[in-house]
Amino acid sequence: MTPLPEFAAPFSASLPLWLVRPGADGPALPEGLAASDRTWALAQGFAGTAGQLCLLPGEGGVIAGALFGIGPQADPASRPARERYSLAKAAETLPEGDWHLANAPEGFDPQLGALGWLFAQYRFTRYKQGKTPAARLVCPEGVDADRVLALAAGEYLARDLINTPASDMGPADLEQAARALAARHGARISVIEGQDLLAQNFPMIHAVGRAGAQAPRLIDLRFPGEGPMLTLVGKGVCFDTGGLDIKPPSSMGLMKKDMGGAANVLGLAETLARLGLTAGMRLRVLIPAVENSIAGNAFRPGDILTSRKGLTVEINNTDAEGRLVLADALALAAEEKPAVLISMATLTGAARVALGPDLPPFFCDDDGTATAVQRAGRDNADPIWRMPFWEPYESMIEPVIADLDNAPGGGFAGAITAALFLRRFAGEDATYLHFDIYGWQPVAAPGRTKGGTGQGMRAILNALPEILK
Repeated sequence: MTPLPEFAAPFSASLPLWLVRPGADGPALPEGLAASDRTWALAQGFAGTAGQLCLLPGEGGVIAGALFGIGPQADPASRPARERYSLAKAAETLPEGDWHLANAPEGFDPQLGALGWLFAQYRFTRYKQGKTPAARLVCPEGVDADRVLALAAGEYLARDLINTPASDMGPADLEQAARALAARHGARISVIEGQDLLAQNFPMIHAVGRAGAQAPRLIDLRFPGEGPMLTLVGKGVCFDTGGLDIKPPSSMGLMKKDMGGAANVLGLAETLARLGLTAGMRLRVLIPAVENSIAGNAFRPGDILTSRKGLTVEINNTDAEGRLVLADALALAAEEKPAVLISMATLTGAARVALGPDLPPFFCDDDGTATAVQRAGRDNADPIWRMPFWEPYESMIEPVIADLDNAPGGGFAGAITAALFLRRFAGEDATYLHFDIYGWQPVAAPGRTKGGTGQGMRAILNALPEILK
């Protein structure tokens, strides 16, 4: 696992970092700034635009501090800022040393700033050495350092798991990552593998994964705690060839990330456990871990599979496999009647067409829960967007010769029909939410290196006090 970042010691000989917004008549330089530094900044053309850095000189040519532009104040409720982590660019561009925030302009969230700083420290160096930003931040006054570090730990875990290629992150490796998490936090783990999936009635997990180089399995973690039950289900397709409906190379290149749902639920569990929140709930994490591969025993287009719930499913595309493995896991979860049941999956290209890679949709029938989760995402720089379980489309997932169709034709409403399919297995006792995430940052941005990324974790975490009752 990538080493976790640290804050600088609060009593270190840190340098001041002044945060500046642009103004109508030039940068809104803070009042505490020395006159010579003001003159220097203006002479350098410093304007306070987002990401702009101006180092301040001291006696003898040393650096005495820096000005950093965080851009104009934005109201996330009406118009989110173009960069969600305004301070992250400073972490990436400041010279080595310890820095403290010398001011906090109106509208600046120091906790979010500190989190973005830690996210900017992430580099995936398992296979190639890379230079980690060397500027360290003194945790800003009033910021809960333990909470921010726990959030970073969950994000780092999710990124590491997604970034690791299938050669080192097959179903058995994903199981080991889950076992390591369980060992860190005293959780119980059980795994059902291979033919035992059939014996214990997980036929669709077995069907999808039986052609893989590693045996399919269902990973089940339970964390010690008392209170309402929260069950997280994450899609763990460690590589997806598309099966016999094989993907073209252009679509297969990123399929190491098809276990992004599993990575995100494990990352969320890591954060919950580090914060001690698992003690106040009964947290369960279920991960169906498979490879969707091609072999003589691969499941075929036209096959009819009988699910754990007893519903039959006609296979009209073997590349719509994620909903199949999730269905068996959701059916198991529903048998225990949790208070809240959440699935996370890199499920449909339709979601990316609708909202792009940076804004994952989620589905929820309960308006109060949906509002709480979307608000938590907005307030914590974890954007998500609600889409409907649109009842009139139910007929699209009902074929002629089976109860359900795993890949209805026509090309319309792919994200919605996939969510409707999953809802059939989630039961009626739990508040159910489904997140159709991308799990990948296609272009590097401040605080978000190119590669695997967490999506929806902080939205869920910060909404839990309201929705888990």
